[in-house]
Amino acid sequence: MATPQQQQTIRDATVASGAKPVMSKTDSNLKLTARSINFYYGQFQALHGISLDIPTNKVTAFIGPSGCGKSTFLRTMNRMNETLRNTRMEGDLKLDGEDLMGMDVTDVRRRVGMVFQKSNPFPKSIFDNVAYGLRVNGIKKKSVVAEAVEKSLAHAALWGEVKDKLHKPASALSGGQQQRLCIARALAVEPEVLLLDEPCSALDPIATLKIEELLFQIKDITTIVIVTHNMQQAARLADFTGFFLMGKLVEIDDTKKIFQNPGKKETEDYVTGRFG
Repeated sequence: MATPQQQQTIRDATVASGAKPVMSKTDSNLKLTARSINFYYGQFQALHGISLDIPTNKVTAFIGPSGCGKSTFLRTMNRMNETLRNTRMEGDLKLDGEDLMGMDVTDVRRRVGMVFQKSNPFPKSIFDNVAYGLRVNGIKKKSVVAEAVEKSLAHAALWGEVKDKLHKPASALSGGQQQRLCIARALAVEPEVLLLDEPCSALDPIATLKIEELLFQIKDITTIVIVTHNMQQAARLADFTGFFLMGKLVEIDDTKKIFQNPGKKETEDYVTGRFG
């Protein structure tokens, strides 16, 4: 539990950011916390003082127009931006209260998985795609791997569709199935957080619905953060929604409040279609 002085420091950082983080009653309810995050691509500042909390076993959605910083912030949470040259981050980012930037990056990416906008199955079989992360993490026993693959495919609502063709190429699956396979691959190592960057943008409505149903079901086993341009999707899926604009977090709150009674005019203008 934070001391009164630490709590005041958090409140000060929150006020300075201009946005209201989702605050839980105890730190144990928070999976990720960000305070005063700035991010730069060279001389260009893409994020300005982002402060927010990601509650455990909830779905948090980020919305906002293209280029507003939501995907950049998402990638900071598993240090994916470190793969880009001439970038830097400032601020305080914690996973379960531990400095995320001070952790081993391999451990971070095991604990915080990521699924990208475009499905990217490896040029391997369905089975080997899901087993990949397990093997990289040193799990070699065939029975253990097989059990984990089945469990992950089941969590991804894909087992029933592929159980008789596990050794066929993943490329033979439909686009929606490939995206669910990528989610199964991420889930195989049992991440504590699953980040999704517009995972349904290239999918038809039926495949999108399957992904949404899947995410709703798996939030009991992992904390989910999703970037989406689809405001209806955020309204259907998310417990909390944050609105980004020009590299700043304008507002983050309970999803129903964001869409029905936002606290900032910029948020209201965006969710009602007045701009963006």
